[in-house]
Amino acid sequence: MRPIVLAVLGPTASGKTSLGLALAEKYRGEIINCDSTAVYRGFDIGTDKPPVEERRGIPHHLIDIADPTEVYTAAQFAQDAAAAIRDIHGRGKLPILVGGTGFYYRALTRGLFPGPGADEALRARLDRVADRRGPDTLHRMLKNVDPASAARIMPRDRKRLVRALEVFFTTGRPLTSHFGDTASPIADCEVIAIVLKLPAALTAERVARRVDRQFARGIVEEVKGLLARGVPPSARPFGGLVYRQVMEMLRGVRDEHATRALITQENRRYARRQLIWFRKEPNLVWFDGPGERSETLQLVDDMLAARSRLPPGDAT
Repeated sequence: MRPIVLAVLGPTASGKTSLGLALAEKYRGEIINCDSTAVYRGFDIGTDKPPVEERRGIPHHLIDIADPTEVYTAAQFAQDAAAAIRDIHGRGKLPILVGGTGFYYRALTRGLFPGPGADEALRARLDRVADRRGPDTLHRMLKNVDPASAARIMPRDRKRLVRALEVFFTTGRPLTSHFGDTASPIADCEVIAIVLKLPAALTAERVARRVDRQFARGIVEEVKGLLARGVPPSARPFGGLVYRQVMEMLRGVRDEHATRALITQENRRYARRQLIWFRKEPNLVWFDGPGERSETLQLVDDMLAARSRLPPGDAT
């Protein structure tokens, strides 16, 4: 029997954290973060990292492992997550991957191709295009040649846009077309992956409430504190959702009311892109959320009992 890895995936505000914690309690699990911004130290409120006191004593891995100035890649995540999985299995516990970064999940479960080396001249040309016409221009270029990558990369994520275009222009193939030539670092494991999905109207409602909570918890003060500690505005996690909009607000681009509305709107769009991504992943089991609902937990529990040889609710 192959060792089991459980994955709780889904779009933003779908209740992944709550469900992951509940399953970890039931199945003696440990949680592995699968969110591309939560790996960075100091970026807490905008990523909705569960505070230590709310983790119920359950170990969490791959949270706060990178400095904000580091470039933490999907390849590095796959390597680190695979190591965490081996360690958790070695202690007789169940690894539970929790998050919504589909590219990280794919890197772990399907592998990443090595990719061409950096073409500095090409990167410089693409950067000049972004400087003159904005990163959105790069996103439109990518959409024409690699729509799958354009669907998962945010229109203002300049570094990822440049890399995806670099791969296409260097190899003549879209970035996503290389995935078939790769191997997963956990190919010997049985991955049971579930995805939570919510109606669009419920997602919108939950996202709006979450944005209000983030401002109430002090997201603006968190950003100011990071800048005061010397984290440069160009640091990669500042380009993520919530942080990018708050940074713009601090520069006077818009007021707080408009910033909250924009963050809510962008999160709804991001949730749609996440669903599009996960629909293209094989062997996922879909559940109607939200994840904290007791009915959702029971359905997942029943499915695990049938598929993973673990009795429902076994915490021994």
